[in-house]
This record gives sequence, C-alpha cells and structure tokens, in this order.
Amino acid sequence: MFRFSSKWVGTVVLFIVAAVSMAEQLRAQTYTINPNEDLPVESVTVTIANPSSDAALNQRVEDAVRRSIALFPGSRFSSERADFAIGSALRSPDIANITYTLSPGIRVGVNVAVTVTLADAEHPRVGRGYFLSGDPDDLPILYEKNGTLLRAKLEALALYYGNDNAWYGHPDAMLNGNPLVQGKPAGAGYTDWGEAYLHYGLYGMTPITQNIYVYGGLSAISSGSAGQELFTDLTRTYTAVEDAYAGIVAGRTDEAGNRLAVNLAAGRARFTLANAFLIANTAQNGYNRAALQANARWAGDQLLYGALTWNRSRFEAFYVDPDDLPILDTDTRIAGLNFQTNTSSGMMFAGSWLTVPQSTQTYFAPDGTIAGTRKGLNLVDFRFSYTPPVSTKPGPFFGGEIARQTNENFDMNAWAAYGEVGYSFPNVPWSPAISYRIGYFSGDDPDTPAYERWDPLLSGGNGEQWVQGINHFKVVQDSNVIAHRVQARLRVAPRVELVPQFWAFYAASLNNIGGNPALTFLADDEYGFEANITAKWFVSRKTYIHGDIAYTVPGDAVQSAFSGKAKDWFSAMLFVRRAL
Repeated sequence: MFRFSSKWVGTVVLFIVAAVSMAEQLRAQTYTINPNEDLPVESVTVTIANPSSDAALNQRVEDAVRRSIALFPGSRFSSERADFAIGSALRSPDIANITYTLSPGIRVGVNVAVTVTLADAEHPRVGRGYFLSGDPDDLPILYEKNGTLLRAKLEALALYYGNDNAWYGHPDAMLNGNPLVQGKPAGAGYTDWGEAYLHYGLYGMTPITQNIYVYGGLSAISSGSAGQELFTDLTRTYTAVEDAYAGIVAGRTDEAGNRLAVNLAAGRARFTLANAFLIANTAQNGYNRAALQANARWAGDQLLYGALTWNRSRFEAFYVDPDDLPILDTDTRIAGLNFQTNTSSGMMFAGSWLTVPQSTQTYFAPDGTIAGTRKGLNLVDFRFSYTPPVSTKPGPFFGGEIARQTNENFDMNAWAAYGEVGYSFPNVPWSPAISYRIGYFSGDDPDTPAYERWDPLLSGGNGEQWVQGINHFKVVQDSNVIAHRVQARLRVAPRVELVPQFWAFYAASLNNIGGNPALTFLADDEYGFEANITAKWFVSRKTYIHGDIAYTVPGDAVQSAFSGKAKDWFSAMLFVRRAL
C-alpha cells in the first residue's frame, strides 16, 4: 500500500491542490436539466398526416423531409436547429406543414417523431408564425415563410434543492481552500436553497441561394439564488449574454438521394462532443453567476465549428474556449476532430482526437511537485454503440469507449474507458430498459515515472451521462475512479418516466492528489455507494417537471479520512421548466 512518509509534504500538497483543482470541482456540481436539448437522437420516424393517393409522391416527400431535417441516430437534438431545418424543408411546394414530438430514448437520447402535412386544397401552403397569424399557439415561431425563419427564445426555470449532511457533514475539510466558499456553505444537518433563471433571445435563418442558408442567435440569461447552497449562503443575481453566434449551412442531394451538407459557425455557443464523455460543460455556473444546480449557462466564450455530413456519416472540426468563472479560469483552449458514422442497423462507430494548445491547469506529482500542465495534452478516443433501430421492439443495447491522454511536454499516460450492456422491453408494462455500466478513469500510480491521472476536461452532461451520482459526483469527479452503475428507465405513464440508479465507487489508485482535498491520501479504495431516483413529467411540449432524491453512504476511504465520523448524505431536488 502506498503511503507518504513526510507529514509536511501532505500538508503542503493539500493546500496547493485545493486551490488549483476547484475549476473541475465546480464543473462537477452541475448537469443538464433541459430534458431534450443537445441529447443524441436515438430514432427518427416520419409520418404523413394526409397521405396522397400517389404512393410515389408520399415516398419522395418522406425522403426529402428526412434529408432536409438532417436528424439521424447519433446526431444531437436542438430545438433551434430543428426549427431551422423544418423552415428549410417547408420551401417544398408539396408540404403545407411539419411538426415534431419528442420522447425519451431507451439509453440517454431522444426519439423524434416528425409529422408532415401535404399541401392540398384543405391544407394550402402558407407561412406560419405569430407575426403572420397572431395566434399564441404558433410561438416560439415568430415568422416562417419561403425559407426565412425568426424564432423567439423564452425559457423560465425555478428550482428547489435541499441537502441533509452535505459533504458528509464535514464541509470545512472538503471545501478547505476552496475559493468558491462565501459565508456559510451547506454542511451538517438539513440546508436548502432556491434558484431561478430566465433565458430570452432571438434565433433566425434565411436563404441566400436555393441551397445555402445563413443563421444566427443572440440571447441572454438572468439568474438568481437564495438560501444555503453547497458553497455559500449569499443571495446573488446575475445577467449576461449567453448565445451570440452566426453560421452558414449549405447542402445538396444528388439523383441517387445522397445528401451532402456543410455547416460552419462561430461565436458564443454551446458544444457537446458525442456522449459528453469528454466535452459537455463549456461554461461554469454558481459563485456570482448563481444558478449552480440549475446550470443555466452552457455557451463557451468562443466556439469555432465546422462539420461535413454525408448521409449518416459526419466529420467535425472544433475549437472551444470555455466560459469559466474568472476566479477559476485556467485559460484552457481545446481543439479537435471527430468522425462518426451510423448504420441503418443501429450501430455507431466513432473516433476523436483532441489537443490543448493553451492552459495553465496544473498536474501534481505524488511528492507535491508540479508534474506538468494541461498545455500540450493530446487525446485519442474510440467508441461504438448499438441501439435498436426500431424502438417498439424488445432487444439489447450496448456501447463502449476507450481513450488515452498523453502530453507533448512531459511523460503522461492516462486512460479512461467504459462498457455498457442493457436490454429494453417496450412491450411490457412500464416499458423498462435495464442496463449495467462500468466506467474507469485512471489514477496516478506513484511507482511509475509517467503521470497517469485522467484529466476529465469538460466531461458532464446529465445524470444519465457522465454526472456519476447525484451526491457522490460532487466529491469524486471523473478521475481516479472506477464506477459501477445499475440503471432502469421506466415509463410508468405516457408522459412520466422514472430512472432509478444504484452506484458503487472505488478508487483506481490510493494516490488521490488532485481530487478533493480531504481525500488526498486514501487508506482504502472504497469511496462509497449511492442510490438515487429521478422522476420526469413531460406535462406538455412547453412544460417539464423534474425531481430527484439521492442517498449516499460513505465508504471506508471516506470514513478513514474522517475517523469514522462521515455521515450519510441525502439530497432532494425539484424544478419546473416552462418554455415557449
């Protein structure tokens, strides 16, 4: 067993690491609470509401809509992009209207059901939107005609969060040196707080030729928090620009039906790479920005993005400057390439390469010296998954991923991987989908010359992606951890879903320098266990209610750090989201 023989080394390292690792700890407090935005598409169905007697016309329209909306399994859903695509498809003289509905997928994605209304005497092709009709039901579409679209964004969210024995009842030790602490943080006993935000803006698109469109978005977020939060009991409000981007998209379809599309964009915007394993949280919340758990902000300070799509295959190039809190800004920039292809049978294969040309984020060796910085990091990632192409039939689903990090400036050899297997039963009561996943993120072995602790970068997403444990993830992020998860997705009513999870967490290495300051030196590899359950009520397309509770039991590693006095941690959260 690895042990530090010098007490002073441990003390110095404790304070230094506490000050430089807080950016990743803060990013770990938050996760996606919009039920559909930026999630991978699992299935797409296209239905014609008033099919023509000409079967060939029906087929041509269905194929054209599928190509125009460019939603295929593995692509990411965005309501703004979906409305842009629909606006483009509506230029066809054969189509009067296109609508869509969403439902949760069997894994962590979303199913998209598109309904097309053909143009006829009863359904003439006219523009739509509140400015044309005066009908509030047309919102958020303000204007759509001849390929030009103007869309409003107005989204409000109110959240309640409570903890009993947050930080296992020892906030002083677990938040030692944390610059986010202001006033009194949550800790022993029951504490709670409230958050809210309002996201408002405009998004638009217009054609400049038959096959080329320009688009853009501009929005702002006003947020506030009050009560005894995880880091503070100060009341705060904050307003700032969120989205501010512009882009151009072009596409064409050949006579054989193959579609080629090119998308270029730049500005303040959100970016998620694949399944959020590497990049999801491109902005930080909390502190003076408030809305820590509501996770209101996602847009990075700068995103440069290019994508080339050929049918079901996509090549992406990107450059991301995250919008970090000024007190935690590590000046990190991430550039990368991504390739992904999907088959009609439900298989997905993909690979990514990432590099960090600029960063001051520091890595610490076991003796407390600086092993190196994030600048010069290179990452190679390979992944695959299978999701049944027909969501109404029972069957297995599975996936896996493996990634390696090296650094051109010093000896680094860090690894991360996961494997998941599951089975869905859509034809039995509650339509359960049961799965098991093991995730591995390496720790640093002090007996080897290389630095091996996995750098989680901007990993995150939601509680079914890479926020591993509602409470536990606040203490142990995706680094130096082996996480076992058993999960079920249960559709208990047409618009109500329950997601129970059971977790077991272990350390990959007893050397935990770079993690929570109270757990820098581990006497055991058992971090702890958690059971949680999330309830989702899709009241309507505009209203969503979400709640979860979690109960976390500290393992021997945590109990040893607190001389057996670590307390079980309970939390409860409820929010209501309303959008146009």
